[in-house]
Amino acid sequence: MAKVLATEIRIGHLLEWEKRIWRVIKCYHVHVGGRGGAFMQVEMKDIETGTKTNQRIRTEDKVERAFVDPREMQYLYNDGTGYVFMDKENYEQLTLSDEMLEGQTGYLLPNTDVQVVFYNDKPIGVELPPSVVLTVTETDPNIRNATVTTSFKPAKTETGLIVQVPPFVNSGEKIKVNTPAFISWNVGRTCFHRCRWRAR
Repeated sequence: MAKVLATEIRIGHLLEWEKRIWRVIKCYHVHVGGRGGAFMQVEMKDIETGTKTNQRIRTEDKVERAFVDPREMQYLYNDGTGYVFMDKENYEQLTLSDEMLEGQTGYLLPNTDVQVVFYNDKPIGVELPPSVVLTVTETDPNIRNATVTTSFKPAKTETGLIVQVPPFVNSGEKIKVNTPAFISWNVGRTCFHRCRWRAR
């Protein structure tokens, strides 16, 4: 085990909490005005029972992070029962369920390299790359004379993920989308198109 600051908690991390091992599903940095300070709002799932919990941890506090064994694998396809990954060293394949990949499936493209995380020789999730490039499949038509200050619009990507994009982005275009390694309470996910545009 190793202690990490609350601000270093990321989605996919394994934490020891109340003598159990939990996988982080969501984490938000929340700043409260006045004397309220700042804290991390962390949603976790028990890797054995599947029970979920939400914890509010002060930013200056430290928590125990469990040691895991990340293995480089390649995502191949969804076979209808789960997501199939191949070990790049021995070519063995394994299938992870939708439940195990909660909040991450929209960022998986065939032939994407990821780190599949093992704990006690059991796969418990994946660590995604920092960003992925996705093709927009559905969005409202381009708004004439749109500028970067114009409000954003929803866009559906090839994986089914829906993000907010600038109004001049059209169907068929590729956008660079941050994976949910960390989500800020005030910012949300960020999408990138040519240069950085922040999704709401």
